[in-house]
Amino acid sequence: MPAAAPITQDVMTIPRKTPEGGRINLVGLTREALREALIAHGTPERQAKMRTGQIWQWIYQWGVRDFDAMTNLAKAYRTDLAEHFTIEIPEVVNRQVSADGTRKYLVRIAGGHEVEVVYIPEEGRGTLCVSSQVGCTLTCSFCHTGTQKLVRNLSAGEIVGQIMVARDDLDEWPTPGAPKDETRLLSNIVLMGMGEPLYNFENVRDAMKIAMDAEGIQLSRRRITLSTSGIVPEIHRTAAEIGCMLAVSFHATTDEVRDKLVPINRKWNIAALLDALREYPKASNSERITFEYVMLDGINDSDEDARRLVKLIEGIPAKINLIPFNEWPGAPYRRSSNNRIRAFADIIYKAGYASPIRTPRGEDIMAACGQLKSATERARKSRREIAAEAGLDRRA
Repeated sequence: MPAAAPITQDVMTIPRKTPEGGRINLVGLTREALREALIAHGTPERQAKMRTGQIWQWIYQWGVRDFDAMTNLAKAYRTDLAEHFTIEIPEVVNRQVSADGTRKYLVRIAGGHEVEVVYIPEEGRGTLCVSSQVGCTLTCSFCHTGTQKLVRNLSAGEIVGQIMVARDDLDEWPTPGAPKDETRLLSNIVLMGMGEPLYNFENVRDAMKIAMDAEGIQLSRRRITLSTSGIVPEIHRTAAEIGCMLAVSFHATTDEVRDKLVPINRKWNIAALLDALREYPKASNSERITFEYVMLDGINDSDEDARRLVKLIEGIPAKINLIPFNEWPGAPYRRSSNNRIRAFADIIYKAGYASPIRTPRGEDIMAACGQLKSATERARKSRREIAAEAGLDRRA
């Protein structure tokens, strides 16, 4: 296994082209970028739009990675494509299956780095939890991923490539010419894996546009949920340029507590975040915002917290997902009791908001919410060090 590259200040994505003389990976290019790449390598401009559409369908609708299999292209043209381009997705290093059917993939990307991707099967649907960065810059104290330093952003190809990895594993690519099957094992995407999606906005946007394209993976924008910790300036851009459903990692009802749990709150506090969220449903034509709220024993789970939460979100079309804390080695918190979570949910429900309690999935393979963290980038921190960073020395 290649050694992990050292962490640097440069977290920009890698170029799509391999070292000098190498081929360009087509996965992750927008339609316009694909068209331009084809023209730059000899495709006549008058044919470029048609060729772009054909190649796009082969890659994203049929899951084909071999130019020779693109049978509606002339053989000489296929040979030329293979000389200049490649179709590559992240490499699966390890695949684990939970007792509840959840699948976790450790995938390797350029540079030898690894990220985790999780597929959660449910009756009549399946949700893929996608990562947007190697590590994370936000250091949320309850999140295992947050104890791993940010290494770099993922490219659009590495993000959409995670979807392609899962479709490979689920054997869900349709056969060209076969009758259309509306059954989808992978029906939903949540950008809730490793990283803060809005700190990698352009690549996330391009990847999701590919996922939503009607001639490719064909997922509705209403089946894609982007989760942010509260990067306020990018929330409006998300509405305008992606238009998917939005979730926010809220987790506290006072700035004092949220500053510790979600440190980005020190830059954009609860009031600033809520102002941005009030505009999102109107700007994106989204039905409602999902507030994610992890239940931490003695930290944010009181009846007072529940009542404050209801008051804070007043006027925002909303659903509150209550998430029992998923413990990880060295975690400085404990999960709220079932009775406490139910009492909290009852207050929210009686105020008129849906308040489902999320059933933890994949805990036995560390695939549950907040547990993702690639093995090769794992920080060696003690419980005391993690607690000190969270401002909770008493739990060390």
